Amino acid sequence: MLNIRNYNLGPLQTNAYLLTGADPKRGIIIDPGMNPAGLIRNIEGMEIEAILLTHAHFDHMGGVDEIRKLKNCPVYLHTLESEWLTNPKLNGSLMWPNVSPPLTTDPAEFDLAEGQTLKLIGMDFRVYHTPGHSPGSVSFLCGNDLFSGDVLFRLGVGRTDLPGGRERDLFDSIRGKLFKLDDEVKVYPGHGSRTTIGFERERNPYVS
Repeated sequence: MLNIRNYNLGPLQTNAYLLTGADPKRGIIIDPGMNPAGLIRNIEGMEIEAILLTHAHFDHMGGVDEIRKLKNCPVYLHTLESEWLTNPKLNGSLMWPNVSPPLTTDPAEFDLAEGQTLKLIGMDFRVYHTPGHSPGSVSFLCGNDLFSGDVLFRLGVGRTDLPGGRERDLFDSIRGKLFKLDDEVKVYPGHGSRTTIGFERERNPYVS
């Protein structure tokens, strides 16, 4: 069974997820955002097998450098955003100087692509390429738990007005991939509260 702990990090209240399986001392982290001190306190004594990034905007990768160095763990990111971790213009941290300093870290160790299955913490994570909010946005499905980044929110969708965003791609990702999942799949978004695929398919005003 997947155990999920959520941390709201940084000025944009980004959801970072600490996931563990049968062994509570082995975990992975999805989207370690800015100001990750609270998350770091809770991984003391743990082995972190990987950091998975749904995409490389600054509010989702602000804690990567600190955690990767602390835990010596690899980072996974879609190949279309392979340059974003090293470039503050691409990751957006130059756009909001009142919110974030320019952020950079080393490139990801591993590329992500549509249809991959990652075997981590004794569980399988299927990778869905879900562009639209950003070109390399991905969602991760483990059993009936979906981590959607900034693609699908509770009664909302990700913005498409940032560099590399595209509205048509976003709706294709949601309707063509995420909404084909079962109703009971729980959605853990990059911001805001949890929802389900069934609820969003029926009630989300942006994609109804």
